[in-house]
Amino acid sequence: MRWAYIGSFTSGGGRGITVAAVDPATGALTPRTGVDTVVNPSCLALCADTGTLYAVSDAEPGAVVAFRTGPDGSLTALGPAVDAGGSGPTHLGLAGRRLLTANYGSGSVSSFATGPDGSVHGPPVVLAHQGSGPDADRQQGPHAHQVLADPGGRWVLSVDLGTDSVRVCSPDRATGELQVHTEAVLRAGSGPRHLAFHPDGEVVYVLHELEPQMTVCRWDGASGHLEPLAEVAIDPEGAPEGERVYPSVVLVSSDGLFVRAAVRGSNRVLTFSLADGAEKPRLTSSVDCGGVWPRDLVAGPSGRRLYVVNEWSGDVTWFDADPETGRLARAGALEVPAAACVVFA
Repeated sequence: MRWAYIGSFTSGGGRGITVAAVDPATGALTPRTGVDTVVNPSCLALCADTGTLYAVSDAEPGAVVAFRTGPDGSLTALGPAVDAGGSGPTHLGLAGRRLLTANYGSGSVSSFATGPDGSVHGPPVVLAHQGSGPDADRQQGPHAHQVLADPGGRWVLSVDLGTDSVRVCSPDRATGELQVHTEAVLRAGSGPRHLAFHPDGEVVYVLHELEPQMTVCRWDGASGHLEPLAEVAIDPEGAPEGERVYPSVVLVSSDGLFVRAAVRGSNRVLTFSLADGAEKPRLTSSVDCGGVWPRDLVAGPSGRRLYVVNEWSGDVTWFDADPETGRLARAGALEVPAAACVVFA
């Protein structure tokens, strides 16, 4: 049996973490159980080696909770919540035996040690970002939004919406301390939010929240340098006249043929073909996300389906993906109030 773990905002009426069974034939989700002990679990991460599910508490102060997953999808807390070392954590990443959080409110990245059983050990080592951007409302200071290891496992990248940049950090293997190695500066005021690596490990797509665009970058894993190459417009089709759109998440298909972006405001999922090369995305389709305010975008276990987490309409909607054209066809939905994220086990 495959399981989906769905996080939702408890402050918005969400149930915390919902556990749903995944139908291997249709991709349908059927809720089975869950836990409501974490405040606003806005991001989840699963460690396959230990079978540990990690959740952030997007709150003030922020926290991290670890759960042991059972064969029946059940979740058992591995100790109490651990202080995240920053406020409003929005993302979790795994780098070797370290657990990382991007703390949006405090503009920092925290690095935690984990035990053999997957438990989280605090206090974390914290890297505070510095800087600001031209948007007085959203960029008055740093706002780390995502943190993840590169495919080679040598570097840690942190995306900062407040400073319009992506920091490449070198982690100390013994202490977990992060040292900034390089910083890729992106368009001022664009508000980078989320990035994804192409399977070739040499191209990165950075999606921006404050300007509807995606930056294509070249990644050098040997030197730890991220080089912006080109900007691709995110089509605001479907947005109410005069309203802004807010891209949220970018996802590359496992075969490297397509890159997709979810767009809040227009409530669309855009598919870009990479047939002309990984560095040359070409928009080929735009479909309704099946709800309102798509916050997360995840490939299903088979790779043949796409799951969209719609926060404001409170649902997870799944689509069948054509392997040749990349086109998406809506196949079903599960009601999840204030849905924020989903991961599969």
